[in-house]
Amino acid sequence: MNYTLYTVMPGNTLWGIANFFGTTVDNIVRENDIDNPEFIMPGIVLKIPATLPQSKPDVYIVRPKDTLWSIAKRYGVSVNDIMSYNNLANPNVIYPGQGLRLKP
Repeated sequence: MNYTLYTVMPGNTLWGIANFFGTTVDNIVRENDIDNPEFIMPGIVLKIPATLPQSKPDVYIVRPKDTLWSIAKRYGVSVNDIMSYNNLANPNVIYPGQGLRLKP
């Protein structure tokens, strides 16, 4: 199996990281000997049992400095679609750790 190294950022969760890379929380926990999957510290480097992020995850977890425009561009979705899927009124108001649906 191939691995990707990922540095945990503020607002990340193991679920969000697993979803982004198309793997499971259990796989990440096992590969990194994590005692408490509910508690991960920003700055630690995780060994992710996957080679690339999914082309378009069902749910994207917002990271610091993300914008709806940058997320839309990265995954080939329109800003209006993301706003619609998530009932967002203002495209300028998203926050780290927020889950955004990228598919209907």
